[in-house]
Amino acid sequence: MSFEYLIDPAKGPQWQGLLPGKPQPYVLRKGEGEHAKLFGDVFTVLLSGDETQGQFGIITADSPAGDVIPTHSHNETHETFYVLEGKVRLFFEDGDGAKQSQLLAPGDFGYVPAGFAHAYQVVEHARMMGTLSGGFERFFQHMGAPTDSTSPDQPPFIPDFPRMQAAAQQHNMQFKPGFEWPEPTA
Repeated sequence: MSFEYLIDPAKGPQWQGLLPGKPQPYVLRKGEGEHAKLFGDVFTVLLSGDETQGQFGIITADSPAGDVIPTHSHNETHETFYVLEGKVRLFFEDGDGAKQSQLLAPGDFGYVPAGFAHAYQVVEHARMMGTLSGGFERFFQHMGAPTDSTSPDQPPFIPDFPRMQAAAQQHNMQFKPGFEWPEPTA
């Protein structure tokens, strides 16, 4: 499936060059940022590692309810989940290795440090904000497709397996097939 209709192929995404690419003050207005479509989600980079000298990046995700995002871990990436709207179930291993499942509602926050297996499921259409170790915010662009549209009505972008593997390898993450989580209790 081609997504060229979502951007002007001659110019690339309209958002290209919107972020300064170096540490300096800037402002983004509502709806601005670097957008990428991945599955049914629209991920937007608001701040990249380029602006923080590799320290952290900030993204938003506008996500429809759906399947569990596959279990994975990051060797060097810390990840946060702050729910602005909707409901998200976060699955994670705690410090003792016990498997946890927590339902996050608007205003709830979750944190998964590097090295911990985790997954999540959008239970009710959600908007989340995440802070990530610098550089990982680009994962969603590498695995997904750049887009100028933030509309949730656009068709999903389903990456092929080689693209998924390449993005995971580039960002030092591992998918954990066969990893089982406990049934949610609440």
